[in-house]
Amino acid sequence: MNIHDPQHAQLAAGLASARSAELFDKACKLIPGGVNSTARATWAGWDPYPLFVQGGQGAHLTDVDGNRYIDYLLGLGPMIFGHRPPRVTQAVVDFIQTRGTVFALPTQDEARLAEKIVAAVPSVEQVRLCNTGTEAVLYATRLARAFTGRSKIVRFEGMYHGFSDGVYWSKHPALDRAGPDDHPRAVPQGPGLPHGIEDNLIILPWNDADLLADTLKRHGHEIAAVLTEPVMCNTGCILPQPGYLEAMRELTQAHGVVLIFDEVITGFRLGLAGAQGRFGIKPDLSVFAKGIGGGFPVAAMGGRAELMALVATGKVSMAGTYCANGIAIAAANAALDELNTAGLYQQLDTVSDALRHGLSRVLGDAGLPASVVGLGPLMQVWFAREPIHNYRDAERHADQVLFRRWWQGMLARGVLFHPGAYENLFVSTAHTPADVQATLAAAKEVASELARSA
Repeated sequence: MNIHDPQHAQLAAGLASARSAELFDKACKLIPGGVNSTARATWAGWDPYPLFVQGGQGAHLTDVDGNRYIDYLLGLGPMIFGHRPPRVTQAVVDFIQTRGTVFALPTQDEARLAEKIVAAVPSVEQVRLCNTGTEAVLYATRLARAFTGRSKIVRFEGMYHGFSDGVYWSKHPALDRAGPDDHPRAVPQGPGLPHGIEDNLIILPWNDADLLADTLKRHGHEIAAVLTEPVMCNTGCILPQPGYLEAMRELTQAHGVVLIFDEVITGFRLGLAGAQGRFGIKPDLSVFAKGIGGGFPVAAMGGRAELMALVATGKVSMAGTYCANGIAIAAANAALDELNTAGLYQQLDTVSDALRHGLSRVLGDAGLPASVVGLGPLMQVWFAREPIHNYRDAERHADQVLFRRWWQGMLARGVLFHPGAYENLFVSTAHTPADVQATLAAAKEVASELARSA
């Protein structure tokens, strides 16, 4: 029996997906796991096979079986304008057709983009462009070590900062391997990470300012940087407790530790100044990626000129053949122009808030143990009876089985988001009030079904 045969296994009852199943079987013969990123794999929740996409337009996506969805997956976040945004798409096409792609020499467009980023984010005085968030985090931690002369990095359980060996630890560790709550042990994401790297990592639970203060008091002289998302977006959506980011900023300054904000997800999504703008915090270094390119691959790392001076002199190397390539620069310049449109973020928040509050109401009316946590166009549904403030809370209290049933019910009704509770729902500027109403109508049906079978 072929386990991917839709006669024997379906993503969701009533969803036509035979073609996706067939294509996945073929892909598995050539591509390990049948996909090119872990987040699309069966073990990430796309079980027994992922949907294969035909195309997307605006806030909607169509799969190869002809199913059409309201898309809240949005490529895991980059599609802040939805699919195929005309202005960004045309800018890339024009650049390729009239100028080229990769020159290994600078263009004036790079400085124009840097000027826009510096103008948008108050903490960024200078910026270098990269290709991915992984690259940008790697460079930020290297720069922090070079600047401070220290080796250790503080990172938090449940966060993902890319897949480089230096930080690919304690993303979602098994709690029986992760040590006590107040003194977590560094757990590699998987085999193949060199032994000894963990000696340069201090793993902490998020949202515990007292523990961070104690750690910096005891080890501050060894710590180069505190690396954090300002909103935890890689264990669902977990907001900072009131005063936590402020305490983090004060503590790192007091101990001469570089504060790095990983805004790969939140940057240019929660506002032109990202989450740091929303919360009024100025980190020393910031990393951006998904929101900056309007769906094209581009990233950036920037911050205080005093730190970036080490890059200016070549003391700290930031290299890459494809860094600031023509496609990335054209896309990011057009995207930032679009994001500077008056009222854009206010409208995006209005639509997003209607979805978040509407889902909260629907789930509450059904009597389900659920909450919808988020900020602006970033959110997740937690099925839990206890509040979730960090990764261990999520592991102990989140009902992953109920979330799976929620996802299947919504998918069958034409609403797409990631099947994993540790991912997020994203809203784009292309989503309309009508999309939200259709989503809430589907949610009401699914919530009623879940409540009846509880």
